[in-house]
Amino acid sequence: MMLQNGDTFPSLTFARVGGGKISLPADLAGWFGVVLFHRGSWCPYCNAQLAAFARAADKFVGEGIKVVSVSVDDREKSEMLVEKHKIGFPVAYGADARAVSAVTGAFVNDDPVCLQATGFVLNPEGQVVTAVYSTRAIGRLMPDDVLGFVRHLKSLAKIERSKAAGD
Repeated sequence: MMLQNGDTFPSLTFARVGGGKISLPADLAGWFGVVLFHRGSWCPYCNAQLAAFARAADKFVGEGIKVVSVSVDDREKSEMLVEKHKIGFPVAYGADARAVSAVTGAFVNDDPVCLQATGFVLNPEGQVVTAVYSTRAIGRLMPDDVLGFVRHLKSLAKIERSKAAGD
């Protein structure tokens, strides 16, 4: 079952590179959030996506957007990925692809077993405002698209607040 706009993102917890846990959507509460499921450190498309999000980190902070990424990779591979691309946002590892798929609708690759590229943009309340599901290597959220989309949502909210105030 794929998540739809307006659905609350399911509660998921993962081990985090650098120690501790990532708890979704709780760790993103009060912020717009981007949840990226990446196929693994071996995937060139995922490497490009995560590197692009890492390069755009300052823009995301400036817009009040937090980013997290999740894969089935082990700790060592995930640590190397973070180091290689200088990723400053939380990266989770060791995800159970089938369990995550069961609650999010993400597609699972069978050989090697991994989550296919899937991305969610969440509002500050933890609800899905858009989801991008890929069945293979291509088709994924990219930083400029997310930034433009969140800016658009914020402008719509500002207009609605202005209308409600009678301006």
